[in-house]
Amino acid sequence: MTTVNLVMATTVGVLYGTGFTLLLSRSLMRVLIGVVVLGHGTNLLLQLAGGPPARPPILGVAPPEQFADPLPQALALTAIVITFALTTFLLALGYRSFVLVGHDEVQDDVEDRRIARQKAPSAPLEDGAPHEGDPLADVERADDEVEAEAWREAPR
Repeated sequence: MTTVNLVMATTVGVLYGTGFTLLLSRSLMRVLIGVVVLGHGTNLLLQLAGGPPARPPILGVAPPEQFADPLPQALALTAIVITFALTTFLLALGYRSFVLVGHDEVQDDVEDRRIARQKAPSAPLEDGAPHEGDPLADVERADDEVEAEAWREAPR
């Protein structure tokens, strides 16, 4: 039975935490870095799952209990290829976004917000007007302003 080094397990946890945190940001460059960090965390996790270095799995050279497991190595190579493909795709996406918009910030979709507001149940107060401290009234007002601005800036 193999045991996992606590430092390596913590490193994998930190890499995954950092990667997922970067994936949740709005900047495509941070998303790209998050994918790369997650890929490195996955490679490290697969190497940890493979256990310590051992003899190559060639019959007749060593007893079977001393063989290395080739599956984690094959999975690590696959993870490297997938990470490279995602990195290339996100680089192209970020470059295209920068060329078209001038920045790599992901914008809110006004139509999605409008549909979500239509589907959301609204429960007005008894008099039908929102009270002064209602945070949803401010959000709806801000959504209406964003929609009006998007409508003015839309190409015709």
